[in-house]
Parts: sequence; structure tokens; C-alpha cells
Amino acid sequence: MKGDDAAVLEQPQTPDGIPDRTPEKRQGTGTQTLLRGLALLECVAEGIGDVKGIAARLGTPRSTTHRMLNSLVAERYLHHVPYKGYLLGPKLIQLGMRALEHRPLVAMARPHIEALARLTGDTVHLGVLEDGEVFYLDKVPGTRGLEMRSRVGLAMPVASTGLGKSLMLGLPPDRWPDLYERARAFAAKVPDRPPLAPWPEFRRRLADYAGQGWSFDLEENEIGIRCVGAPVRDVRNQVAAAVSVASAVPFMPEDRMRELGPAVRDCADAISKELGWRPE
Repeated sequence: MKGDDAAVLEQPQTPDGIPDRTPEKRQGTGTQTLLRGLALLECVAEGIGDVKGIAARLGTPRSTTHRMLNSLVAERYLHHVPYKGYLLGPKLIQLGMRALEHRPLVAMARPHIEALARLTGDTVHLGVLEDGEVFYLDKVPGTRGLEMRSRVGLAMPVASTGLGKSLMLGLPPDRWPDLYERARAFAAKVPDRPPLAPWPEFRRRLADYAGQGWSFDLEENEIGIRCVGAPVRDVRNQVAAAVSVASAVPFMPEDRMRELGPAVRDCADAISKELGWRPE
């Protein structure tokens, strides 16, 4: 069957078998096609790079999936590597960089987190709360040559990260249990994910963090990695973001974490002032 014929069959039809091209139907078909294309891009972003796997995830015929992939490659949203599959293309990278540029928080915070990375020699992160998760906006690698799973664009449960716990300090305490349970459920699905502390202990720690102005991640997000986080506040004195310093356990004994707390908080406060915050 030719491509045009297949396209006609996929369109909504009237009872007489004639493709329904009313404005409402055309709009509905266009919306479905757009959403299907976006879902395809998310599949590739998650590492599903073969036609068979993408078709299975989307529930679309392989021929339809292949046509969509070809169109996205032609427009440079995807890149095809023979015998390896499909990868995100240069246009998405360009759009991602523009998206970051449109968030002034990143530009304002960058000099401060770079200075903190130079001061500590460790990796520094900047993140915000989105849909109940911490979303990593920026990352400055340290000088110790360590690799960790964090990356710009990654989303993680807030209750299992230093960044996330600092973001939780800006939320009403009655929201803490739900975020804790979400992180606990996430950890249970990943074999190598460290378990969270029992809820009473976790709640007590959060209360302590609120009092001192910074938070700890004691390998709850990644085995062998600890971090110290602090909240960033805006002109309304609300928590708008968080920063953290992360490193391997040998470089992060608990006494050093306590020493780093004020430095991380100072960095967060400097970014807060850029956002119009003033200490009470």
C-alpha cells in the first residue's frame, strides 16, 4: 500500500467510507499526530532507539513508526546511527539550550555555583521543584574526576536528594509524607537504590534542616555519594530553587558536611539576593 493510501485510511471517515476532513476532525487528527510525535521523542530520550521497541511502546504499526522517524530525522529532531538506532538530534539540543537561556535563574545562578565548585572542588547542582520532583537545571563538575548519575534535565524524587530536601523546606509539612512515600516507592523499584530512613527519623531530620538552613543527602540517592544542599528564596521569601555540593563518601565525611553547610547556604543566599530576596 502506498504511503498516501495508508494516510487516507488512518484518517477519520464518514459512514460512507469517505475521509472526514471537517475542520474539527482535521484538528483532532493533527493533535493526535503531534502528541504521537512527542511521545516518540520521549521514547528515544529514554533510550528506546529501535523501530520495534518504539512501535511497541507507542502501540503504532511499524510502518507508521518508521515514517514518523524518517520525518523527525529529516527535520533534525532525531539522528539515525546505522546498526545502533535513533538518538536525539541537534535541533533538540539547540532547543534545550534555548530553554535554559529562557530561564533567568540559570544565568543568575551560574557565577555563584561556579564559585562554590572552585571553593570546594566538588560537583555543584542547581535544581527546582517540578511536579513533585527535583529537576536539575545546571551542573558544574568538580575537580576530583568523579562520575555521578546526575545531569541537567534529570528529574528525581525530592525526598531522596539533598537538592530535593532543601526544596521541601519551602513546602508545608503536611506535604512531606506524600513526597516521602513517592521517594520510598521509587527506591523500592531500583535494586541498588539505598532505602530512606524510617519516616519518624526522616521527619526529625527535615525539621533539623529547616532550623540550620541546609540539608544532607546521606547516600539516599546514590550509593557512595553524599551532598549538602540549601534552599534559594525569591523576592516573596518563598523557596524557588536549591543548590547542592556533591562528592564521594571519602571526600564527604560527616564533619566536612557540617563545615560545608554554611558555605552552601551562603551560595544559595547570594542567588536569592539576585532574585530580589532580602534577609528578614
